[in-house]
Amino acid sequence: MRTQTTTRAPFLFAVTALVSFFMISPMLLSVMAGLVNNYSVGLKSGLTTRWFGEVWEVYGGTVGWSLALALVCVAGTIVLGVPCAYALARSRSRAARIFEELLTLPVAVPGLATALALILAYGQISAFRQSFAFILVGHIVFTLPFMVRTVASAFQRHDLVALEEAARTLGASFRQRFMGILVPAVFPAIVAGSLMVFTLSVGEFNLTWMLHTPLTRTLPVGLADSYASMRLEVGSAYTLVFFIVILPVLWGLQSLAHLLQKRHGT
Repeated sequence: MRTQTTTRAPFLFAVTALVSFFMISPMLLSVMAGLVNNYSVGLKSGLTTRWFGEVWEVYGGTVGWSLALALVCVAGTIVLGVPCAYALARSRSRAARIFEELLTLPVAVPGLATALALILAYGQISAFRQSFAFILVGHIVFTLPFMVRTVASAFQRHDLVALEEAARTLGASFRQRFMGILVPAVFPAIVAGSLMVFTLSVGEFNLTWMLHTPLTRTLPVGLADSYASMRLEVGSAYTLVFFIVILPVLWGLQSLAHLLQKRHGT
């Protein structure tokens, strides 16, 4: 068995390296295009940070709003999703199963269709329509199923059901059981769901493009706008800005998630 694994390892490594190169090389080329004076000439035209400066001047405001939107989206899905996950995990009714399937519809339906539905329902409220709160609602609708599914699976563990029943027998109230026993027990699942929600929210484009206004642009919308209305070098420089802003945040959140899971995981 060990001999077979050793023999196959070089092949698996080669396949992994090839796939990684295939996926990463386009992004590297895009970044390079944002650092040269003229992409059609290539590196011979010289390196520059001019395009990076232009992007930051025009689209720099989208950075803070995108990160804030994603963080608030995480908070919203925790507040709404954790109780919902518990209710679905403990209910065996047919209505709960139907509701669970309906909850996943925003994931299956194209983002443009979900955005159009929100516009038809709430677009007449002008103050709401022109604010980031409108985009936030769309992001929560889209990401909530990921939080609910992840946490509901943790709530369904047999040992956790038995622990809750024991606490009930000892006279603990629902609030004491939920906040003192259940939430700490599923905390790693909440962290994993939060990381997934943040990643999806900060990179979401289809739904956001339909819901945004000129004053409520996010990073992905600004990226599309820069590619459509400006030079290729400017759009590529925006890609570099996106990586510089998002990758450290994602790495930090993943490190925090691993740390919390080590401390609170069961």
